[in-house]
Amino acid sequence: MARPREFDSDQALDEAIAVFGAHGFEGTSAQMLVEAMGIGRQSLYGAFGDKWQLYRAAVRRYGQGEIASHLDALRSGAKAIDGIEAMLRRVVATADQPCLGVGSICEFGRSRPDLTEIRTALGKPLADALAGRVAEAQQDGDIAATLDPGQVAGFLVGCIAGVGIAGRAGADRAALDAQADLALRALR
Repeated sequence: MARPREFDSDQALDEAIAVFGAHGFEGTSAQMLVEAMGIGRQSLYGAFGDKWQLYRAAVRRYGQGEIASHLDALRSGAKAIDGIEAMLRRVVATADQPCLGVGSICEFGRSRPDLTEIRTALGKPLADALAGRVAEAQQDGDIAATLDPGQVAGFLVGCIAGVGIAGRAGADRAALDAQADLALRALR
């Protein structure tokens, strides 16, 4: 008879996210994972499958949390432009932390369709919400009416990734704030 799991799967997955975020898929060993997750190899494989399945689960969980945080920031503020700015400032504030989403793109690009599918599914709600907020900001006169909301959403997603990469590379807060300022100015 199989023994019940004696660990919190979500907590263990959060620990895996930290390891994968810091070291990437290729740079992470099974030993690093079991040590960080506080579980044995058999428990790791029994609960999550192989390392690739664990990585995909980590990217999905990380992405869900980040998208939710982006959406919360985006929906904040009295005006749509305030929400857009809040989202960019949130990215700046967390840019010194490893981003598993950007890391997975840098490491794999589109070479792993199962991973691309996860990222696409996670990114669509953010892109749609961004386009909606851009359209609202255009109605308020805060973003140029001549810009396509979908293209602006794509630009802002690119800015998010760029700030994350710059932060990971060691850019200071002033440089990251300047990137956010420039992104906002480009919308006018």
